[in-house]
Amino acid sequence: MDNTEKTAALSRRRLLQAGAGAALVAPFGGLAAQALSLRTAAEIDLSQFPICRAAAEGAPLTGAPRKLKLSWNAGAVCLTPVPVAIDQGFFKKYNLDVELINYSGSTDQLLEAIATGKSDAGLGMALRWLKPLEQGFDVKIAAGTHGGCMRVLARNDAGITRLADLKGKAVAVGDLGGPDKNFFSIQLARLGIDPVKDVDWRVYPGAVVNVAADKGEVQAFLASDPLAYLWLKDPSYQEVASNLDGEYQNRVCCILGLRGSLVREEPQVGRAITQALLDAAMFTAQNPGDAAKSFQAYAPKQATLADLEGMVRYHTHRHHPHGPALKQELKAYADDLKVVSVFKPSTDTNKFAERIYVDIFSV
Repeated sequence: MDNTEKTAALSRRRLLQAGAGAALVAPFGGLAAQALSLRTAAEIDLSQFPICRAAAEGAPLTGAPRKLKLSWNAGAVCLTPVPVAIDQGFFKKYNLDVELINYSGSTDQLLEAIATGKSDAGLGMALRWLKPLEQGFDVKIAAGTHGGCMRVLARNDAGITRLADLKGKAVAVGDLGGPDKNFFSIQLARLGIDPVKDVDWRVYPGAVVNVAADKGEVQAFLASDPLAYLWLKDPSYQEVASNLDGEYQNRVCCILGLRGSLVREEPQVGRAITQALLDAAMFTAQNPGDAAKSFQAYAPKQATLADLEGMVRYHTHRHHPHGPALKQELKAYADDLKVVSVFKPSTDTNKFAERIYVDIFSV
């Protein structure tokens, strides 16, 4: 069963479970809307998230539940707040009927799908989205959702214990244009290491980058959770670096994008989907065990519930900026991308961040 089939199957099961059916996929039509009334949204301690308090007190949409399509990667454990929003009633709280679309195509295709209305919103990684957004897709970034999901791993016998040790080494990556490659290239450049000349990046299928290290073809590899977390259970591997190191421990990793026409024509709907996901992120930070259970149906078979809870705790679901704070983080990433020549030196990162984001709770 692929991730798309798992998404549909999980939604069907939840429709049949008493008290469960919040925000189910559109093919169920009126049954999904009827199911919305079965669950009350879970409680959140907003005192831990003062930046979100005022937004969360906004009124929900009125009338029939508003149907929306939300694109996500169903295999990304860092997006656990999405199934949480279903299970814990946060979509229902804001009167939304959300169809989840498992998207595995290119970033350009995803942004085009949002811009043209095939999806109303989508979730993705900032360092994968920013360069395509430079092309002018009609997509606005409304919030960050969490930090932390990328790591550098190496075998214990590889002699690599810090990022600087990658100089002169071969490193396996799943995608030369991927966000992890961009992120760690930025960090290498800041250490005075040329990420183009001083590191031999080698492309392998993402699910087997560790095999390349086991065979001695590379000395380190880049990976994201859940695979990275699961591989680290093997005592042969160690974590060399992550995107929660240093100043990045308080930097968002994944972001929520909204269809531009939705923001302009129905800003209240944009606020509703944004707040539902922020509520779900807050719940995830405060209830990692329950959140892990929500994601379990999407997880690799070898991942235990304890594994998933460990991943949820590791990711910074307490950090989800919006408004001016989000704009500053997007600018900081754009500045980072200039360091590795992904953005031109002449790019005005202030203007770029202003163009691609929306202060959704102020429009």
